[in-house]
Amino acid sequence: MLPLTAIVARLAWAGFLGALIGIERNIRRRPAGMRTGFCVSLGAALFTVVSVEIARRTGDASTTRIASNIVQGIGFLGAGVILRERGSIVGLTTAATIFATAAIGMAAGGGLFWVSGIGCSLTLFALVALVFVEDWLHLKCRHMLFRITTADTREVMADVHRVFAEMKVTLDNLHVTVKDGGNVVQFDADVDHRQQERIFAQVGRPGTEIEMYPVERHAE
Repeated sequence: MLPLTAIVARLAWAGFLGALIGIERNIRRRPAGMRTGFCVSLGAALFTVVSVEIARRTGDASTTRIASNIVQGIGFLGAGVILRERGSIVGLTTAATIFATAAIGMAAGGGLFWVSGIGCSLTLFALVALVFVEDWLHLKCRHMLFRITTADTREVMADVHRVFAEMKVTLDNLHVTVKDGGNVVQFDADVDHRQQERIFAQVGRPGTEIEMYPVERHAE
């Protein structure tokens, strides 16, 4: 049997790495935060340790199938955070993060400290650094519906056309309607997160309400 100190070290290392990944999810206001990351990694590590110890005691190497079943169990957990929201799929990154966190926990539970540490570093690199690469290359655009309620349609329309011309983004389905004494300017466009923030900052003004929803692009 493994010494108790070795088991504790493996579990503590697994929990620490899982918590690090979970903190990144907390900072971005995403599901599966620090506690979830800690528990997923710790649980995977514990399953790995237990499966190895059972195999060692019984002499039956097939008991290591306990560890292989972790993958299936994590698949169900990850599927629970994938949602369809207003015509868009959300939660895929969080589900993939849970999957990677479990793998990191398994590596830590198997005593592969360097491997699990490198795996954690690469996962954090994907979650933190690659976001800036996506924004820089405009890879993560979403089809969004914008609805602007205002009393001054002329100035809002001028701001909208100016901002979108500067961003070189095409407006689709632009139209203006009258509702409850006010004017509603509505359009949709493919924009990334940085562009969404720019639209809110430069089009918004006192007395103007801006709403934004992800929608599906209809096939032409």
